[in-house]
Amino acid sequence: MSLGLEENIENAYECLKEGKGEDALDLLKKALSIDYEHPEVIHALKCLSWWLGKIKELDNFPDSYGKGEFFLTQFKSYSVFLERIGEKNNQYDLCQYAIKCFVYSKALKYFLELLEDSANQQDPELLLKTGRCCKGAGDWEAAMNYLELAARFKKEDSGILSELGDINALMGEHRAAKVLFREAFYLGPEDIDLSGLESEMIIRLRDRVKEMGYGEAELAEWIPVWGSIWGIFSVKRELKAVELGRLKQSILSLENELRIQSSGIKSEGNTLLKPRLLNRYFWLIDNCEQQRDTSGLKEETLLKIKFIDPVVYEHYKS
Repeated sequence: MSLGLEENIENAYECLKEGKGEDALDLLKKALSIDYEHPEVIHALKCLSWWLGKIKELDNFPDSYGKGEFFLTQFKSYSVFLERIGEKNNQYDLCQYAIKCFVYSKALKYFLELLEDSANQQDPELLLKTGRCCKGAGDWEAAMNYLELAARFKKEDSGILSELGDINALMGEHRAAKVLFREAFYLGPEDIDLSGLESEMIIRLRDRVKEMGYGEAELAEWIPVWGSIWGIFSVKRELKAVELGRLKQSILSLENELRIQSSGIKSEGNTLLKPRLLNRYFWLIDNCEQQRDTSGLKEETLLKIKFIDPVVYEHYKS
């Protein structure tokens, strides 16, 4: 008994999730033979054919790391391809989810090959990539395990912490996710792959901040500022003495850089100074509240926020 149109499409997507690209292609061709003008089938065939074409380029990479990395680096080109064929508003989100699982499962295979060597099992970068691939392939528990291992070897890595925040959010652990995202965006927003984060919590925050008109370079720096103002990065902790000392030193350094900028002397990364400083001011105020500090430091810091960005100040105080 031959399968109907919808069954062929559904089975093709299941094959993709299992990494069976050629089987999925055959099923989509069968679906097309039933309805030559079905828009989703045509779309799925175009997308899968694009990736199968990329797979043919794997022979150019002699080792497993290069092959796994190759898949991950193609997503930007794939986004351009989707725009070119008119993919809008995730109209075929089931197809795109299946494609994503297919690609990440292919990359995962190569990274797991590397982890078979015990010498690689303490490499945080490899563990991070493996965790990302598990997340992309839909195996959240495995992703959590690899990312937690990566964090053991590199505790203050913003890329690892942001991925841990993402997987916690996807698994419904929202309090842990808020803590991890807040830490990650404090330590190094520039090292966070925003395009690779999948949880609704961070996507909605990212899109809302982006709508405010910030450029790509500034976006990651402003996310923790508005995330704090809007109550998304709401789970806070008291800083250790060493951390507080580093925070105050960082604030002094950024204040000096901003002062140089204001005097008319250009410096690299000017547009990033203000959000970085505001983020640190927020951390300092939060710590004052945690410690019930009565020295007046909180009030002094609030005045500094008001001086460098009155709009942020009004939102923060409201």
